[in-house]
Amino acid sequence: MTKLNECLGCKIAKGLVPPGHIIYENEHVCCTLDIAPFNEGHLLILPKQHFHDIDEIDIDTQTEINKATVSMIKLIKKVFKPHGITTCANGGRFNELSHYHLHIIPRYKGDGFAWSEPIDNKSAENYLEKTKGLLIDNLSD
Repeated sequence: MTKLNECLGCKIAKGLVPPGHIIYENEHVCCTLDIAPFNEGHLLILPKQHFHDIDEIDIDTQTEINKATVSMIKLIKKVFKPHGITTCANGGRFNELSHYHLHIIPRYKGDGFAWSEPIDNKSAENYLEKTKGLLIDNLSD
């Protein structure tokens, strides 16, 4: 039974959103076709347990996500023979499902997919050494 307040990502991961295009699932993850695919074979990998961002996910679930990622990439390469694969996950306010999900996107030369440059990166390239120092100084286990 689904809780009324359960997020859309949880419902998708549990196969509760019709019509459901699940390709593979186990007790930890669900791999399903994206309903607005960039290219044929565009998949989402979602943990069945609710997590918003990757840094919240326990190591066992992360391992299952990684195993599913490799498996789905091999499957996409076999079936669609793309020129490449893009994987990406948006976090924080950019996570439109409010549930962690990883996109696996088959790519082809000339498909129009582009990495967009920020409107204003605040000249971040001028602060590489400072940025490196900040990150290293705050690095922890």
